[in-house]
Amino acid sequence: MTSTISDLNKQLQKLPPKKIAEICVRIAKHKKENKELLDYLLNESDDEDGFREKIKAETEQQFQDMNRSNLYLAKKSLRKILRMINKNCRFSGNKETEAILLIHFCKTLKASDIPYYDSQVLINMYANQQKKIATAISKLHEDLQFDYLKEMEFL
Repeated sequence: MTSTISDLNKQLQKLPPKKIAEICVRIAKHKKENKELLDYLLNESDDEDGFREKIKAETEQQFQDMNRSNLYLAKKSLRKILRMINKNCRFSGNKETEAILLIHFCKTLKASDIPYYDSQVLINMYANQQKKIATAISKLHEDLQFDYLKEMEFL
């Protein structure tokens, strides 16, 4: 039976820093996502704005590299981009970052030449992202909510 997070936390509190570092490296070796999370926590969590800009740039690059020859391939590429954004939003755990990255995705999709309005799947994908943005915004401070709701009007 697996221990609870609380139990694991208590056990980690008792360990020396060197042992904790060994455990982190061992966990990072098992899954790529664990390695990416550890990289975020060690290198990027202190500069959330820089992290957001990096993900925005990566999103734009993936939009440029996207195969637009047919709608099926575009859908696959858009899903891949959203998986990358959602994974990085989970790493951050910051609702403002989630709102910013999803707004950026929607704006980039609208600005692209992809006829997303011709596909019900893509219309639903776009609508779901708007719902996720609204949910993320609702959990922010009132002043930030106002700013992001204004930005969302353009979507």
